[in-house]
Amino acid sequence: MYAPHVRRHALALLDSGISQTDVSRQTGINRTTLREWSQDRSLADKYLGTDLCPRCEPVPRPPTPAHAYSYLLGLYLGDGCLSPAGDPRKKIWRLRIACDDKWPGLQRECADAIAAVRPDHKVGRVQAVGCTMICGQWKHWPCVFPQHGPGKKHERLIALEPWQQVIVEEHSERFVRGLMHSDGSRVLNRIPKKDGRGFHAYPRYLFANTSRDIVGLFTDALDRLGIPWKAHVKRQPSVLSQRAISISRKDAVARMDTFVGPKY
Repeated sequence: MYAPHVRRHALALLDSGISQTDVSRQTGINRTTLREWSQDRSLADKYLGTDLCPRCEPVPRPPTPAHAYSYLLGLYLGDGCLSPAGDPRKKIWRLRIACDDKWPGLQRECADAIAAVRPDHKVGRVQAVGCTMICGQWKHWPCVFPQHGPGKKHERLIALEPWQQVIVEEHSERFVRGLMHSDGSRVLNRIPKKDGRGFHAYPRYLFANTSRDIVGLFTDALDRLGIPWKAHVKRQPSVLSQRAISISRKDAVARMDTFVGPKY
């Protein structure tokens, strides 16, 4: 039986138009097998499996689909964590994303993203106080989320790997959406009028996180998208100071509305 990465490479070569003879020479797969795969693709696909880690293959590749991973990465950096699951000898990890119970649509979107990145496996839900943990188990979550480590995120370096940076740059809107769904909000800002009669009201987006690195990833994505922002420190009693990012210009809010919008 040929290894999944060998099968995937052979199929890519066949799809590119290379002859079965040349593909056989490059991969070591006999021409009869290649001919059978060309005639019935399912014969090759059925052994590829879904439990394989794209980062652990001889030639590592990024998780797919990229747009779902970019969104899930934003959720993970904001409200996600990895922890050992079950028998430690099996080395299985549990991904947990905390989703507020006020936003059932966000919970569904989070579950869909986990299912897309980790197909054909169940996505679990665990009720907690005021929120639901959307969960998925896999041996290789630390491979696709290398930001995992001991301690709290704001107490250690959070930086993207080069392959993650490529995905985030290509799918910046999905990355921003994930971060906003975890640690952001769309609010109506009210400013008293100078004459004291009523208020000026306008919508704005706010994002706040105690990790300077995560805030930096957020603002870098906004810069790539050409969305202006302002920073200030959000201080709360008995809570660590948070760096807050405000997006309040009318055109910037309108741009954010096209791919983020209010939580639902």
